[in-house]
Amino acid sequence: MPEAAEVFAAAQRLAGKIHRTPLLSSRAINAATGAEIFFKCEHLQKVGAFKARGAANAVQLLPGGTQRVATHSSGNHGAALAWAAAERGLACTVVMPENAPQAKQEAVAAYGADIVLCAPTLAAREETLAQVVARTGAHEVPPFDDRRIIAGQGTVAQEALGQCREQGFDPDLLVTPVGGGGLLAGCGLAMSALAPDVKVLGAEPAGADDAQRSFRSGQRVTEQVADTIADGLRTTLGERNFTLIRRTVNDVVTVEEDEIVSAMKLLWTRTKQLVEPSAAVSLAAVLAHPARFKGKRVVLVLTGGNMDLSSVSDLLG
Repeated sequence: MPEAAEVFAAAQRLAGKIHRTPLLSSRAINAATGAEIFFKCEHLQKVGAFKARGAANAVQLLPGGTQRVATHSSGNHGAALAWAAAERGLACTVVMPENAPQAKQEAVAAYGADIVLCAPTLAAREETLAQVVARTGAHEVPPFDDRRIIAGQGTVAQEALGQCREQGFDPDLLVTPVGGGGLLAGCGLAMSALAPDVKVLGAEPAGADDAQRSFRSGQRVTEQVADTIADGLRTTLGERNFTLIRRTVNDVVTVEEDEIVSAMKLLWTRTKQLVEPSAAVSLAAVLAHPARFKGKRVVLVLTGGNMDLSSVSDLLG
């Protein structure tokens, strides 16, 4: 299990290799929600997603002699690992579900990775990745259930907290979308050490609610048939992630598909930030559960901005 010190070490390791993403606000959205919202803009990170943090941290910690890395991903982690590997002169293979958005497949390929498609289930992704590792001898870098990944993603919370303190306050809450749980676990780990009074919440689609069911029952849900436009949140919680989330996170809330679309529209029109559906889930949580956030200072992590622009009309329709 990773410890908070690993998050802080990752932050030092990543200095100068990734962006210090901005913390933005919108008076219009504050008025609409009754809360003081601060958007942590990880869609403006390297490769367009927070995943660059964990991938870069993991690549920096690879054992000597590694020549190829491999992972499975619906898109953003695959692109991040391909980018981080290319920066170190390493080869990369990414196993992707066959229903991954075309834009994300193209992004992974553009960073130089070899893509292997598989059935859109976690079991198929893991089985295909195991075959790739056995065939190529690649070093596996899991997308979320990995202490190096969790520590890297936790730097989002450390950085956001530092930016809030530069403005003279600590937030009341920090909300991140949750899929495999690397970001939520890392942020919970960091915040529990740096500012334990700040509540950390996860947000996920009702059509992929394994994290909420796992969190509230105490038993990790390992299989689900996800039905959501938030393609980055369709996977289930990792084992390490579940343990850390139970230990450091206050709750997990769910949102409906129309609430995700409404949040995405609001972000596009009021902040002019083009985020993907998975990223909009954090704002959707505030819109869906206003009483939990009214009058509070809230950091919302906008996790990524990689989407197929040709699908925008379908989403808005």
